[in-house]
Amino acid sequence: MIQSPELLRRLLRAKDCIDGAPHEDWSIKRLAQVSFVSVAHFARQFKKAFGSPPHRYVLTRRIERAMALLRDTELPITEIALQTGWNSIGTFGRIFSDITGESPGEFRARECSVSHARQDIPECVIRAVDRPNLNIAVSEKRRLEVAGKLKLQSK
Repeated sequence: MIQSPELLRRLLRAKDCIDGAPHEDWSIKRLAQVSFVSVAHFARQFKKAFGSPPHRYVLTRRIERAMALLRDTELPITEIALQTGWNSIGTFGRIFSDITGESPGEFRARECSVSHARQDIPECVIRAVDRPNLNIAVSEKRRLEVAGKLKLQSK
């Protein structure tokens, strides 16, 4: 079933809120209220419209922002975690590593070593290339990685 233009406008309103302030606490309930639809309907329709559940979309935006701050500033990692909506530096570090494959410190060190190579690349291209790939939930990704490690260890 095709989504109505009115529903898409409402969903875009919620998406714009996330994009404008990814550091804020965007619960499904709050996003549904912004969209003027029920919580269950919002969650289903958001995923249908944008290809990602709302929570995963928020995580993607937070990690994108953290990556930019790590790359473009000298702010301490703790400050970056707080500015991007994380209450715990440990949770930030774990989820950042799960998504990007490296710790925030490792990411910053690698990016600083190649920053001069990116000077001639348009920012929109860099953002598209650096966008975190969250095709599956972080917890599911972690579970699959553990299962894979267990298989390797049992051989």
